[in-house]
Amino acid sequence: MPAVMIVGAQWGDEGKGKATDLLGESVDYVVKPNGGNNAGHTVVIHGEKFELKLLPAGILSPGVTPVIGNGVVVDLEALSEEIEVLKARGVDTARLRISANAHVVAPYHRTLDKVTERFLGKRAIGTTGRGIGPAYMDKVGRLGIRIQDLFDESILRQKVEGALRQKNALLVKLYNRREVEIDEITEQLLGYAEMLRPMVVDTTTLLNDALDRDEVVLMEGGQATFLDVDHGTYPFVTSSNPTAGGSCTGSGIGPTRVDRVIGIVKAYTTRVGAGPFPTELEDEWGEFLQRVGGEVGVNTGRPRRCGWYDALMIRYAARVNGFTDLVLTKLDVLTGIEEVPICVAYDVDGTIHHEMPMTQTEFHHAKPVYEMMPGWSEDISTCRTVEELPAAARAYVERLEELAGCRISAIGVGPDRADTIAVHDLLPDPAQQRPVGA
Repeated sequence: MPAVMIVGAQWGDEGKGKATDLLGESVDYVVKPNGGNNAGHTVVIHGEKFELKLLPAGILSPGVTPVIGNGVVVDLEALSEEIEVLKARGVDTARLRISANAHVVAPYHRTLDKVTERFLGKRAIGTTGRGIGPAYMDKVGRLGIRIQDLFDESILRQKVEGALRQKNALLVKLYNRREVEIDEITEQLLGYAEMLRPMVVDTTTLLNDALDRDEVVLMEGGQATFLDVDHGTYPFVTSSNPTAGGSCTGSGIGPTRVDRVIGIVKAYTTRVGAGPFPTELEDEWGEFLQRVGGEVGVNTGRPRRCGWYDALMIRYAARVNGFTDLVLTKLDVLTGIEEVPICVAYDVDGTIHHEMPMTQTEFHHAKPVYEMMPGWSEDISTCRTVEELPAAARAYVERLEELAGCRISAIGVGPDRADTIAVHDLLPDPAQQRPVGA
């Protein structure tokens, strides 16, 4: 059985958790392949809201094995707290499996993240302050601590000492902070070893063996395409590769085993943190989308910047990731708007661009060129088929599909798991394929 990927098509917060949860009863494994506790998901099941920050959304689906892959950086304190919260709410967390090769977010990573952001001043990236970037820097710089190191005190102490030799010099001499004690960090990390021991496995073998048994493996990417360190709006990006290729690297599943790449896209656009945003609305419509859409970051609590749908971004994301399907979320938020704009081009200093500009400078100066679509006032939250949607809402969806060059296979019309219109089967089944407008 081939693997299936879920990838954010914008700047995150598109509803990947809900999409993962929708497929939960049809898959056997759900893998988080990248990011850390900076990549949260909100899932609503029968009116009950769950906010997941580090754990895969599959942990909420009975019978599914949730997996934290080798590409994730794991804050052990955050992991422990999240597990305890779910246990208290009756969720079985015993099925969780964690890659021995995943890296650890140490306390000094969080410290460095915060002091570096303050040091940058106006050039700050707008990180979550969770230590994710510094942890990935250590990973690439070969100073990282892996989950498996917690089971060998001697190795762990050596690695902590090696990492702190450089970091203490920075903290004391540049940032005027106190030196971090090697023993303090070592003992703190060792304190999580027994909790982790039953969860830690060779996840690459686990997942590939599952595929060999014709079981379904779903890869749930954190963040999104335009936060990708290679393909995103650099430097206002995360430190990993949340595109489809990164899911292969972060899970140990080869690309030839992947059958579906599902892009999750909001019916408008949001962004948390700094960076260019061509369709951003700093008026009453931006406030409308923020309020009606409940646009507040799961991890940060920060209000999300809001804007109209950007078709150029989605077309670029479809190309980079090789999307086979799109899941359109939060269509209901647009109800009541008389005319709904779609950004179909950019005006960059008088030059019209129909594709994403090549340079950051051009993207920073891009002004949206809008195509106006008629809005609708009818409540669509109870619609369960495309035919039940108002004609204007259906036309809006069809136009987005046309501009993306990729079929829309599901449409979210409310926050709950059940508030979804299924257009195509998101798992491989060619017999159920039909166009949105049919």
